Amino acid sequence: MAVLDANRQDPSSAPPPAPAPVSLDSPAEALSVSFSSLEEDIRRSVYQRNPLLWARKKLKAHLWSKQVGIIESVRDNRRTAVKSCHSAGKSHVAAILAAWWIESHKPGEAFVITSAPTAPQVRAILWRYINRLHAGGNLSGRLNQTEWWVKMPEGHEEMVAFGRKPADMDVAAFQGIHAKYVLVIFDEGAGIHKDLFDQADSLISNEFSRMIVIGNPDDPQSHFATVCRPGSGWNVIRISAFDTPNFTGEPVPDYLRHVLVSPVWVEEKKKSWGETNPLYIAKILGEFPELSTDGLIPISWIKAAQERSLEPTLPIELGVDVGGGRDKSVIAVRKGGWVRILKHRKTQTPNTMTTLGNVIMALREEDASRAKIDDIGIGRGVKDRAEEMASDQSLSVEERHECSLIEGVNVGRPAIDTKQYVNLRAEGAWNLRMLFERGEIDIDPDDDDLAAQLVDIKWKVIGGRIQIESKEDMRKRGKKSPDDFDSILLAYVNPPEKEKVHTLGW
Repeated sequence: MAVLDANRQDPSSAPPPAPAPVSLDSPAEALSVSFSSLEEDIRRSVYQRNPLLWARKKLKAHLWSKQVGIIESVRDNRRTAVKSCHSAGKSHVAAILAAWWIESHKPGEAFVITSAPTAPQVRAILWRYINRLHAGGNLSGRLNQTEWWVKMPEGHEEMVAFGRKPADMDVAAFQGIHAKYVLVIFDEGAGIHKDLFDQADSLISNEFSRMIVIGNPDDPQSHFATVCRPGSGWNVIRISAFDTPNFTGEPVPDYLRHVLVSPVWVEEKKKSWGETNPLYIAKILGEFPELSTDGLIPISWIKAAQERSLEPTLPIELGVDVGGGRDKSVIAVRKGGWVRILKHRKTQTPNTMTTLGNVIMALREEDASRAKIDDIGIGRGVKDRAEEMASDQSLSVEERHECSLIEGVNVGRPAIDTKQYVNLRAEGAWNLRMLFERGEIDIDPDDDDLAAQLVDIKWKVIGGRIQIESKEDMRKRGKKSPDDFDSILLAYVNPPEKEKVHTLGW
């Protein structure tokens, strides 16, 4: 007993007691928890090696061959670039990658960062898909519009993924992210600046992290185009419309077939744009178009104008290109730097009164201060009839006033600056080009037909003066009349008879 007392430690110098073990009802329960944790680790390991298996089991997703190639490339390569045609399911597969990355790693070990050129593209495209997958697959944690939060083993909640537009992605935001497994996803890659690529690259500095850039190859001057070139070190995947199941006959469920690019749409764009148009090359063939030295407005400026958000302001003016034969009559409305084609007012009718009625209705709907009509050819009849009605005393004061707001513009007459431009059309087109260059114009992001016309307009120098390609010359090279472009040009140009200032009417 004395020996025991001699070997007993002084309580004041004894180490602190060990933490109490987790209370379990029985040894069988402890064994069950151990096996459950082990099974989960094994399951995650299997899914890390086989993302396609995970997508099928957890999401019940059907992926067609090119989508499978994208997922396997991210698994096997540190950097993947996907240049894709329109409606190939590229954003959907990016969302699957984000969900797989989070779910196949332990909570807290993985992080996903996504970006796109604009906030609506981040929120309404990629993260809309991610939210759908999260709900449908009953995945871990909770989501809001652009963030994913997961409960950690310690009990607290952490953000494991977020989506941000480029202006939000500063160096400090990147530096605050630390995880063993980081996945960076850039959607609509042609609109992402090189600086953001460089910043994102710092996040994948270890061997376990990955980066994927995906989008339409519509800007040959973008950094996206650079990483898609041979020798860039990126694994590059190209998807042409002709690679997709509706062309190859690859078996896919009907619901998937109906959302992929269709032969009907491709044929329509082939006729509307032409196979040499840069938008056809990008959105159908999945290739970057070559840079043009004679194009009026570079495709990168057009894309930027589609992604720009300007508030509609004064003045509010209409531009009207009156069509004949196979050409449509088109009305454009500009509200300061914001301009749109009024598609519900597009008509293909030779009836002067019908066209005039559409213009008057547009003046009312848009509360415009004037409508400018190209009065060369068929447009002259519409303008002349408006002048007659403006002086018709049998009409109401309001009707006569509306007709008085319609004025003719002859874009073939001499320019205000005759030393620089061949005619008013060249001067107006060049001034329109300057709005694109300065970032002072906002066009419809979904109007690819307008974009195709804008990128197709060519210019040259004749006798030291700028000349814009005529409609006749465009037809000779197989192009349709650029009715949408001409209506926008008219919306911005100031007729010399009305204003002698060399301006676009700001």
